[in-house]
Amino acid sequence: MSLVLTGSEVMQVLDMDLALAAAQEAFQAYGEGRVNMPPKSYLTLAKGDFRAMYGEIFLAGGDHICGLKWVNVHPENPARGLLTVMAKVVLNDPDTGLERADMDGTHITNFRTGAAGGLAAQYLARQDAARLGMIGAGAQARTQVAALLKVRPIQEVVVYDRHLAHAQAFADYAMATHGVQARATAAAAEAVRGLDIVVTTTPSSSPVVMREWVSPGTHINAIGADAAGKQELDPNILKAAKIVVDDWAQASHSGEINVPLARGELTPSQIYGSLGEIAAGKKPGRTSPEEITVFDSTGLIIQDLALGFAVYRRALARGLGEVKDFLK
Repeated sequence: MSLVLTGSEVMQVLDMDLALAAAQEAFQAYGEGRVNMPPKSYLTLAKGDFRAMYGEIFLAGGDHICGLKWVNVHPENPARGLLTVMAKVVLNDPDTGLERADMDGTHITNFRTGAAGGLAAQYLARQDAARLGMIGAGAQARTQVAALLKVRPIQEVVVYDRHLAHAQAFADYAMATHGVQARATAAAAEAVRGLDIVVTTTPSSSPVVMREWVSPGTHINAIGADAAGKQELDPNILKAAKIVVDDWAQASHSGEINVPLARGELTPSQIYGSLGEIAAGKKPGRTSPEEITVFDSTGLIIQDLALGFAVYRRALARGLGEVKDFLK
């Protein structure tokens, strides 16, 4: 029997506290070797792409789950009134193969990605980080801000987007939703210089943040690079930074480090480690107030599985969704 959950039903039980707890669970399991996670597969199309992500995770409480996420990225969709990213998550019982849940994964994708940025900042940003710069003002920027507000005393947000109207709309949203001071800027440098945390959420294939803008002690969440050829950061930032990846195989192929690695501008030895190693206590996070830190986030299926299972359990407890037997 499978619990079918729509996007609106998922949102009745999903919040950032749940997402952050699931992120800690997923990355700690990764760091402790309690996951089985083949690399994601890409189906490249004329207008975008699909990614198939699948794996299994042994959760700390004794639960064992496996599953699949089928997710698209179509950058031209907003002009059609559609979301750029949409997803479906299927959870299965590893022992029998029976399906446990079939749920919309669009909100889960947004929240788990935001929560990974929050978890990275918890370990890598300075404790007193209060000024946040956003490069990109799309849907993912919203969950990044929501997560960061949970882990650091953010008081000011500066937003840059190539469309100033989008940056202003995001600044208005941040003030109305979170009660923080926020302003839009037409200059990317203003959303970086002198700020404590910088988040990049663009689909760029060339650097949008330059080394000379980044101050000592800055933490950067590099979220946008999620396919080969994409990059948002000047490689000189990476050369000067402590680089933490979510997964080496994915990051080296499709994360922020993929282009400088391919060009020989960066070597594997310059990668400090994974967020999972830090979450599991195997490596320290930030060790100096002056160091520049970068989290290279590509998105892992174990994040979707941990959060999807938490959503599934909450939905069951609240009687949400529709139970179906797809074998009949």
